[in-house]
Amino acid sequence: MSARLSALLAEVRACTHCAAHLPLGPRPVLRAEATARLMIVGQAPGTKVHASGVPWDDPSGRRLRAWLGLAPEDFYDASRVAILPMGFCYPGRLPRGGDAPPRPECAPLWHPRLRAELPAVELTVLAGAYAQARYLGKRRRRTLGETVAAWRSYLPDFLPTPHPSWRVNNWLKLNPWFEAEVVPELQARVAALTSPSSPRPPAGSSR
Repeated sequence: MSARLSALLAEVRACTHCAAHLPLGPRPVLRAEATARLMIVGQAPGTKVHASGVPWDDPSGRRLRAWLGLAPEDFYDASRVAILPMGFCYPGRLPRGGDAPPRPECAPLWHPRLRAELPAVELTVLAGAYAQARYLGKRRRRTLGETVAAWRSYLPDFLPTPHPSWRVNNWLKLNPWFEAEVVPELQARVAALTSPSSPRPPAGSSR
């Protein structure tokens, strides 16, 4: 890992910027190395991930890894896969239930600096509406479903997916094309980028 990225990750993990708004206190959860060619951008840790400190260490993570076609040992290899949620800390609960949105301060504060230290990333998977709003901007469609349906238009840099939580179960039933068409393409691209035999650009190279 580069010294600059190592120092930046240490800075992020020591962040207390949103401490006053975090019911369980700050515990930034992320992983990255400069050689990663695949980046996953999700929402924010839940309580289980907050407790373990391991990103996507929950049922949503199991579904995401199935979509990607990655075994846990490959998914958690930071030299191949960078994991940068929109919010690095557990944001709390909504009054009517469900996790609150990622803290709005987090991604603007840290993502540009972190992304600048990840020159090898070739594909960013945008899991959910928050990630898509930030990274696609005005290119995002009116709804998440429309954005995901337009996935081909965002390649080769981005591939939008629903967030893989249980809340997407009904959407998946109503939109079988996602698992029939998008998931195989996603798995093929992920395999090409993360296979140990795949040639990797030097850590300091740019694209």
